[in-house]
Amino acid sequence: MVTETKTLEIEGVPVLFKRSRKARLISVSVAPFYGVRVSVPYSSSYLQAERFVLSKMKWIRKHLEKMKNFESAVESGKKFDSFDDKEKTAARERLVKRLALLAKRYAFTYNRVSIRNQKTRWGSCSVKNNISLNIKLVRLPEELMDYVILHELVHTRIKDHGPLFWAEMDKLVGDGRRMRRRLKNYTGMLCM
Repeated sequence: MVTETKTLEIEGVPVLFKRSRKARLISVSVAPFYGVRVSVPYSSSYLQAERFVLSKMKWIRKHLEKMKNFESAVESGKKFDSFDDKEKTAARERLVKRLALLAKRYAFTYNRVSIRNQKTRWGSCSVKNNISLNIKLVRLPEELMDYVILHELVHTRIKDHGPLFWAEMDKLVGDGRRMRRRLKNYTGMLCM
């Protein structure tokens, strides 16, 4: 099966449109070294997708700027996981506060929290409801950082990734599986 793709320049930004049998809605993602990609379901036209992109240009430009800064840092040899002592302290404080805020907002409880510089995962939740978060989360877009934190908080109630888990995630973040796919764009940064 050949996947249909189309690249257009919209307001000076190259955008890759890609037909998708899995997509139910038009969605836009911005990822380092990949740029702007748009998933277009077969039930939508390219014209509808272009209009959608135009309506999201402010969001796209904001994220492109972040991605360009990240790409420049990677190309200049700066590691994604290099934190000086001041940055480590600020990152730990930010993650612990965000975890506490989201837990309170959605009535979750957890035991201990640890912040680590991990190479393989963004976060985890133990059987005793201890949550571990990757310090690199602070370098992701905020909605993805929140997605990971909420993912681990949901594991305090539901230990697997079955339908109940994803139904709960959808209540909290909209489309949990779409957020998971967006996060996969950053997986390579874990080992940087």
